Amino acid sequence: MTTLDERHEDGARDGEELRGGSARAARGLDAVPLDQPTAALPEFAGSKAAHLARAARAGLPVLPGFVVPYEASDISGTSGTSGTSGIPWTSGDLAALRHAWHELSGGGARPLVVRSSSPQEDTQESSLAGQFASVLDVRGWRDFRTAIRTVLDSAQRPDGSTAPMAVLLQPMLRARVGGVLFGADPVEGRADRMLVSAVRGGPDTLVSGEQPGTNYSLNRWGRALRTEPPSGTSPEDEPPLTSAQLRRLARLARRARRVFGGPQDIEFGFDGDGRLWLFQSRPITAMAARPARRARLLGPGPVAETLPGQLEPLEEDLWLAPMARGLAAALDIGGSAPRRKLRAVPVVTAVGGRAAADLRLLGVVPAIHRRLAFLNPAPGARRLGAAWRVGRLTVALPGLAMDLVADVDRRLSETPRPAELPGPALVAALRWTRTTLVSLHAQEALAGALLPENRTTTAAGTALVALAESRAQGVPDTRIVAAEPVVLALVAPSLRGELRLPGGLEDQTGTRQVLGNETGTRQVLRDDTRPGPGDEALRRPAEEAGRSDRAPNSPPYSASPTIVATLRRTSPDPLPPREALRLRIRWVQELQVRLVREGALRLTVRGGLSDAGRVGLLRWEEFVAALEGSRLPGDVEERLPRSVSAPLPDAFRLADGGVVVAERRRTGGGARGVAGGRAAGTAWDGIGPRPPDAVLVVRTLDPALAPLLPGLAGLVAQTGSPLSHLAVLAREFGLPTVVGADDAVHRFRPGSRLTVDGTTGDVHLMTGQVSGAAR
Repeated sequence: MTTLDERHEDGARDGEELRGGSARAARGLDAVPLDQPTAALPEFAGSKAAHLARAARAGLPVLPGFVVPYEASDISGTSGTSGTSGIPWTSGDLAALRHAWHELSGGGARPLVVRSSSPQEDTQESSLAGQFASVLDVRGWRDFRTAIRTVLDSAQRPDGSTAPMAVLLQPMLRARVGGVLFGADPVEGRADRMLVSAVRGGPDTLVSGEQPGTNYSLNRWGRALRTEPPSGTSPEDEPPLTSAQLRRLARLARRARRVFGGPQDIEFGFDGDGRLWLFQSRPITAMAARPARRARLLGPGPVAETLPGQLEPLEEDLWLAPMARGLAAALDIGGSAPRRKLRAVPVVTAVGGRAAADLRLLGVVPAIHRRLAFLNPAPGARRLGAAWRVGRLTVALPGLAMDLVADVDRRLSETPRPAELPGPALVAALRWTRTTLVSLHAQEALAGALLPENRTTTAAGTALVALAESRAQGVPDTRIVAAEPVVLALVAPSLRGELRLPGGLEDQTGTRQVLGNETGTRQVLRDDTRPGPGDEALRRPAEEAGRSDRAPNSPPYSASPTIVATLRRTSPDPLPPREALRLRIRWVQELQVRLVREGALRLTVRGGLSDAGRVGLLRWEEFVAALEGSRLPGDVEERLPRSVSAPLPDAFRLADGGVVVAERRRTGGGARGVAGGRAAGTAWDGIGPRPPDAVLVVRTLDPALAPLLPGLAGLVAQTGSPLSHLAVLAREFGLPTVVGADDAVHRFRPGSRLTVDGTTGDVHLMTGQVSGAAR
């Protein structure tokens, strides 16, 4: 066995004094030196000892030692049980073990470390990091036997099972600097990077979460690309590792990768003489998803204004597909993107049921190579050709928009109630709505880009006035839509739930604010009392619907004359073209909801659908085919609604399998995501009843918390290292985890609603939402 430093990396050997004693250790089944071939068998010596034995045989810097194999540690008998250890070994077994201990410890003069080595830990599938016991600084024969019993007792699992357990014994090394070295970056999913976290002293305080380390991101040759000292560290404090030591660690990682056939999770230490030692090596079990190099940059962007919530499959086909086609047409007319790309890449797509747009196509973020764009004649030629069209279009667009608005109003006024439509007419009406939405979205996008913006005249402002005035007159919410259809601008479309108009709230400045839930409107398909767009209310033009000659007053809230005047100033008539188009989009979507409701009821009468509320689980083609007489898919009753997901990050890319990977913000210190993924849930401190969507909020990443991880929605800690044992386990569980969240246990009280992003490190309170347990 060798040590590794810059002076003798290629085979020179140190530590002969330690190795000599180990090589002369007892040759029995109960004490096998690490340099013996059988010590490299995981089923015999356990994974931890087997990996060290294999590393030692390859010349990596492993301390000497021996292992009490799994079979030997399970010897039964009644003799030799004197003392405090209570190990049921025979006197012959104890004599051989004592001889090995005496040789390794120098008769008790040298302290030892007694560690677990189970065949079930440190595997390719699971590390079980920190789940079994290790005892440091063991002195004397009696304490040695007690430490072995402690390790064996840790084989008892929380579920009542007992893991097979061998025991690894090595000299206790007093490290000047220690830590964890990952031969790849598991947090960002990069195989071309290495990650190091180091502290002064041994690595035990780091992996236990007791002490945060200084984090280094290295290239494969050991050059530091980023250094992150722990929070509270003074800039004058010297980092624990030098550049030369980082290069030596990178060499160790490369050699370990060749030995084991993949990047390793390594615990290391530099002793007082500057020698580098490998304490533990195991496979990296959980690498974060990484998008392809040219993956698109996506985000909710402006589409979230129209569709802010989570959509069901049929809702995606009803609203996202026409929006994508309409925006693509607008981008094509404006020359903003190549037509070939617009045909190949959807401008808007669904990710986990939530609307997301290509941010670069929409121009929300700048192009990647802005300087190179000046050398490419194609975009300039495209813009030149588009300028002629856009110049003419800017003049004609208001008239075109009003023509489209008039056509939509006419069709809405001519549409009978859905219940009065025969089957073919119902399908035809649905097809018309999808085609019309494409035109409305295209013209709305062009109007927003080409026409002067009018911030004082909006459909939402007009709707707010109409809502307040209707409530002031005592009109029930169930009839307000019929009386004032403009209020639909305040709520998003949905096939689920009942229609809920937003409530009013007086803020501290006396200005009324409109509050809505996350997904906006919740429409009930079976609500026969709610009027449809074919009613008289929708036959009036928008200008009439937007009248503001009544004083707003919405019980149980009251509005002062100042608020009334403010609302009137923000909602004059008539609506500008873009706002008129946006309002028609919402009206057509509402008509779709009514038509789908009627179609679902007919499918339940025919016996193809057990519950009309399940219609949202169908796709567009399936729904239309069923209305035209075809059978529903055979698995329709087995389909499950989508589970509630956290809102999408502002900007993200998709990895294999549709995994959302948020764009990281490079910041120095502060909160850091260490296990990717997103979650929304209820803060929980580990005490008392556990919420079904619990986000565990703790001070440190204590490995003792591991039994709580299964079933959690997320994990937030005030301190901790991305390479600590609990962080490793969180990645294995796919649990969104953030460390370094300042004052987390006080800011995120039990019962508060949180969103956690384990990639960006963002933790946010969901405003105004507290679980019942916390009230």
